[in-house]
Amino acid sequence: MSKPTPISGFPEWTPAQRMIEQYVLDRIRSTFELYGFAPLETRAVEPLDQLLRKGETSKEVYVIRRLHGDPEGPSGDDTLGLHFDLTVPFARYVLENAGKLNFPFRRYQIQKVWRGERPQEGRYREFLQADIDIVDRDTLAPHYEAEMPLVIGDALRSLPIPPVRIQVNNRKICEGFYRGVGLTDPEAALRAVDKLDKLGPAGVTELLATTAGASDAQAKAVLALAEISAPDPSFADAVRGLGVSDPLLDEGVEELVRVVETAAAHSPGLCVADLRIARGLDYYTGTVYETQMIGYERFGSVCSGGRYDNLASAGNVRFPGVGISIGVTRLLGLLFGADALSVSRSVPTCVLVAVTSEEQRAASNRVAEALRSRGIPTEVSPSAAKFGKQIRYAERRGIPYVWFPGTDGAPDEVKDIRSGDQVAAAAGEWTPPQADLKPLVG
Repeated sequence: MSKPTPISGFPEWTPAQRMIEQYVLDRIRSTFELYGFAPLETRAVEPLDQLLRKGETSKEVYVIRRLHGDPEGPSGDDTLGLHFDLTVPFARYVLENAGKLNFPFRRYQIQKVWRGERPQEGRYREFLQADIDIVDRDTLAPHYEAEMPLVIGDALRSLPIPPVRIQVNNRKICEGFYRGVGLTDPEAALRAVDKLDKLGPAGVTELLATTAGASDAQAKAVLALAEISAPDPSFADAVRGLGVSDPLLDEGVEELVRVVETAAAHSPGLCVADLRIARGLDYYTGTVYETQMIGYERFGSVCSGGRYDNLASAGNVRFPGVGISIGVTRLLGLLFGADALSVSRSVPTCVLVAVTSEEQRAASNRVAEALRSRGIPTEVSPSAAKFGKQIRYAERRGIPYVWFPGTDGAPDEVKDIRSGDQVAAAAGEWTPPQADLKPLVG
């Protein structure tokens, strides 16, 4: 067999990186549950007609099929695709299980998703997302839109990562403003503004003219709105100062003020109203969020989402909701690439139990079992080599303690191989310092 080569866009972390990832997932999960979100996992595949509803993402969908179809079996496998986010499967789940769910329904979902896009730093074809959503039947109170940044702020603040800034806007502000200046296709204008970072003002002006029919004056007004940014409700005065009026605009300003004020009371500096944030996907209808790590702004958002009123519906019943998603693999990939995350040891093991001879391995196994029963990660030396070699084995793996079973009636001893301190110990009593019990991420 020839030497295998990596497949671009499908990351495989080292054991040390995987331990960091698991630590991050545990902290995120813990925060989600503190806010009352219940866990959910959905299937990896969805019908293609559902996955392709988002239009621009259709070229990124991975289609699945059986290599050898069964002509006598059920057909239709070739109409399935791997989900490219967790929103579509969640919407489908809500529709299928609406009669069993208690609304408002709060769920978190941490799963892999797949996108057939060009891999680059921080962007992958297979990656983990950590989502939260709150969905209700018929109507959803706007205060839930103010809650989303609080959850994400607490989750990301619990991690050993750079500070984050959540940029918030409200689609009603944009759509109401565009209507107020006379644009008849606000969705096209939103998609144009969403490309402001890529195209710049001149490029967006041209795009507004070709796709939204904007005049120079209208494009200038749209760009003036996009320039407004403030960490407090003062953005509302700046919007009103542009002299455009529309009921939907007023409603959006009021809702965004509530989001910014709530975030400032909970965590000053966490949120900033940034009216260039558009989130070009059509299903967003209210507050939208994008999150940047300080120092990594050039890579864009690591956590995004928004309010949607019409994502899931059945007949006359609709299920509005608000959700936000942390790109876990994206976030970690950027930090791994910058060597900005580390773990204190590359294995979970806290104690290596030495083996005096192969005939005495059973005694070492009993020590290990006693330590494990008390929650101390322990492994037994792979060989009965000289103690010096067993200690070097522990050093290479970053294991801080080596346990030496006593012989001929002598007590057991445990050695901190970092300091050289060695003391008598009993497997049923000795406990390492809390800082050594598990690898530390930082």
